[in-house]
This record gives sequence, C-alpha cells and structure tokens, in this order.
Amino acid sequence: MQGRFVKLGRDGGLVTVELINSKTLNILGSGAIEELTQAFRAIGRDNDVRVVVLRGAGEKAFIGGADINEMVDLDRSTGEVFIRRLAGLCEAIRECPVPVVARLAGWCLGGGLEVAISCDLRIAESGAKFGMPEVAVGIPSVIHSALLPALIGASHAGWLLLTGETIDAETAAGWGLVHEVVAPEELDRRIAELTAKLAGFGTSAVRQQKRLLNNWFDMTVHGAIEDSVEQFGLAFLTGEPQQHMRAFLSRKRDKS
Repeated sequence: MQGRFVKLGRDGGLVTVELINSKTLNILGSGAIEELTQAFRAIGRDNDVRVVVLRGAGEKAFIGGADINEMVDLDRSTGEVFIRRLAGLCEAIRECPVPVVARLAGWCLGGGLEVAISCDLRIAESGAKFGMPEVAVGIPSVIHSALLPALIGASHAGWLLLTGETIDAETAAGWGLVHEVVAPEELDRRIAELTAKLAGFGTSAVRQQKRLLNNWFDMTVHGAIEDSVEQFGLAFLTGEPQQHMRAFLSRKRDKS
C-alpha cells in the first residue's frame, strides 16, 4: 500500500512504515506528518499487528527534520498549528499499542529525532548522526524533546538542545539515545532478527508491557507498582502465561 508520502509493507504481523517522496533527507512537511499520523492510527486499530518498523527512504537519513521551507512562512498561530501536528504524530507512535522500532540510517535531526525517541526501540547504523539544531535557525526544540532529559539525562539533553551540534552513533549509544549500533550492512538483518523475536512473544503481554511503560512516565513509583500488580493478574486471563510458561518448562525438561 502506498500513499503520496507513506509506503506500507506487511509481512504477517510485521508492518513497515516508510517515509517517501520527502526530498533526499526525508524532510517532514505537513502533508507527510498527516499521512504518517493516519498510518499509525490505522495500525493501532489492527489487532493482528505485532510489531512496526519505521524508516526513511534510502540510506541518507531516517528523518532530516521538519521542513524549513514551510516553517519560514509561519507566524505565531500557524506555528502552533504546525508543531501540534508534529506532536500528534509523535503521540500516535507512542500510543501505537505494539512496539515501534526505528531504523536509523544516516541523519536523524530535529523533528526526526523527536519522532525517533517516540519509538520504543532505536537501532542505528554506525554512520548515523543525531542532533537538535533548532536553536541555530531561531526556534527552540519543543514537544517530544521533553522526553530527552529522562531518556539521556539532563546534562546530555542540555548539550544537544543548547549547542545544536550533532553526535555520532557511538556517542548516542553511550548516552542511551539509541539501543544498539551495528554496521550498515547489518542493519536490516539485525532489525529482522529483533522484530521476529518480538513477534514471537505473546501478543497481549507485549501490548500490556508497552502500555505500562507509557503509563509509568506520568506516575509515581508507588502508583506504577500498584498499577502493574493489577496488570500482572489480568495477564492470566489471556491464557498467554500458561501457554508460554508450559512451553518453557517443556524445553527445559527436554534439555535435562
């Protein structure tokens, strides 16, 4: 399935969402933002989806940022509309009930990095570059940049947001911005391996875990613990714990 800006691929429970027709560096304009948002909302309603991979077309960039050609003509009111639209995309990704894996090749800048950190898992190739250059063009980094202090620490977040400088993939991994760095030729193999693993877990359990992780952002530790106790009990109503635990015990017996 292909729209103007989004190409969808499907392989069983795996859906690949690819940003296309958005210049060499996969720049986000309003049209692309809207189409990506609609795609993720539709995916969220599909109970057969188990995992999503989000990528940009080609190898030069994941997403090179928001479209400066569009932003240069914004005023206060249209600026708020534009940035709320981008925030809506980031929330659609976070609210997607299954894990979203960001395939990070090449540049990942500004709004593209906000989209990446809204994904659940981030796998980068060794040549990838990351940055928040908004201050260099007269605007602050906003919306889902707010996730950065909790994700990489206040000091690292301050450096990225105030200097506008880029960091390489190894630095990003050291800071906790990406989960794993692999050679460029290994990127698709590693993502395929990871998505196959996620797709093999109990569907309800994985969806529960993502929902819990999102909820914990806005809860006290005590509240998160109490909420998770209830969710643990509810898991047994699905039948997945019994199925997977029996399979585990069976494999263990076979090895002994």
